[in-house]
Formats: sequence, structure tokens, C-alpha cells
Amino acid sequence: MNIIENKEFEGERPLFYMKDLSLHKIRVLNGESAIKECSNVFCQDSSFNGKYPFWHANHAKIEKCTFETGARAAVWYSKDLSMQNSLINAPKMFRRCNGLQLENLEFSDALETLWDCTDIKASGIKAVHGDYIFMNSSDIEVENFELHGNYSFQNCSNVSIKNSILETKDAFWEARNVTVENCTITGEFLGWHSENLTLVNCKIKGTQPLCYAKNLRIINCTFDEDCDLAFEYSSLTADIKGHVTSIKNPLSGRIKVGSVGEIISDANAKAPHNCVIEIANE
Repeated sequence: MNIIENKEFEGERPLFYMKDLSLHKIRVLNGESAIKECSNVFCQDSSFNGKYPFWHANHAKIEKCTFETGARAAVWYSKDLSMQNSLINAPKMFRRCNGLQLENLEFSDALETLWDCTDIKASGIKAVHGDYIFMNSSDIEVENFELHGNYSFQNCSNVSIKNSILETKDAFWEARNVTVENCTITGEFLGWHSENLTLVNCKIKGTQPLCYAKNLRIINCTFDEDCDLAFEYSSLTADIKGHVTSIKNPLSGRIKVGSVGEIISDANAKAPHNCVIEIANE
């Protein structure tokens, strides 16, 4: 094992292609690709401010580290990488990675983070400015996630999200095989063009939710008063607690709801237009 402690690095590729690295209290300053093409890396209590430090870095474990704004696009093209208890101030973190274990991370600028990644397990994550987070990624398990950022989980597949707070408009667009449990989701245009989206015990807020959805399932969820014009052109099975402000032209399926302010069925409805709406309080 190559043990490196209390060192500073800068410039191009200072640790390029090294194997079996144990890094403690290092600082990566200006430059690029400090730990590129490395494998079997353990890095702890270190800070990064140079670009692209962990590209093609396989079998790496990163703990108690800080990625400053200069360390943009820090982890790309890597496999079997874990990161715990770290602060990330740089955008575009994680791209085209496989096998990520993420725990207790705080992202202060999560723009374009976790794109085109597979096999992700994440818990205890807080992400701010997280526009387009998780785009085009698959096989994702997320728990205790606090997200502030729009267009999340676009074109994702095989996703499980539990016990989370998602403040995000246009979430789950064109997403497939997604289950969201015990979450609060705030943001307009939720789940448009999704397929096999399941919401269980969720609180939903925002106008025009869940339109153009295919095989949508809603189990024991509540809808805020701003959730108007819901389910337009969607096929669904829904069991909704309480009141929905308005439902507009669902395609097919069944909706059971406590009460509805307005059911809109107009000349713009599309076939088969045979959704059964059952109002429990009537």
C-alpha cells in the first residue's frame, strides 16, 4: 500500500495510474486529473480544488473529504466507488459511473449531478441547486434524500425513493419503473410522460400533476389544494385520501378519491376516455 499523508499536489496528473493508494490529509490545488486512472484508493480527511480528480478511478473509498468549487466534474467514468460524510461544493459530480455507495453527503451546488450512472445506493443526502440530478440514470435506491432542484430523475429507470423531501418541478419526466414511498413532493408538472410510476403514502403539491402517464399507480396519497388539472391523458389506478381540486380528461383506469372540486370532461378528451371516478364521500 502506498501511504501518502499531509501532502499538497497541483498541476497535471500528479498521481496518475497509481495503484493501492492510501491518502490522508492531502490537498489537491489547481490543476487537473490528480488521481486519474487509479485503483484501490482510500482517501480520507482531504480537500480538492483541482478539476476532474477522480476520473476512471475504480474501487475507491472517499471519507470526510471536501470538494471545493474548482473540483468540478470530480468523479466520472468510475466503478465501485463509495463516498461518505463529505461536503461537495462543485457541480457536475458523478457522471457515467457504475456501483456508487453514497452516504451522508451535502451538495451545495448539485447542478447536473449523477448523470448516466447505474447501480446507485444513496442515503442521508442533501442537495441544493440540484437541477437535472440523476438524469438518464438507472437502478437507483435512495432514502432520506432532501432535494432542492428542478427536472430531477428525468428519463431514469428502476428507481426506489423512500422517506424523502423532494422540492422539484418537472420531476420524473419520461421515467420508468419508479416507486416513491413516504415522501413529500413539491413542484408542478410531476411525472409527465412517465411509465410504471408508483406513489405510496406521499404528499403531493403543485399544479397539473401526473399527466400523460402510463400505468400510473397512486396508493394512499394526499394532494394539496394547488394540485389542479390532474391526470390529463393518463392511464391509472388511484386511491387518494381527501380532496383533489380538479381532475381533467384521464384516459382510462380507476380513481377513488374522498372528494373532487371539479371533474373536467370536455371536447379535448381522448379515447378510450373510460376512467371510472369513485367519490367516497358521495
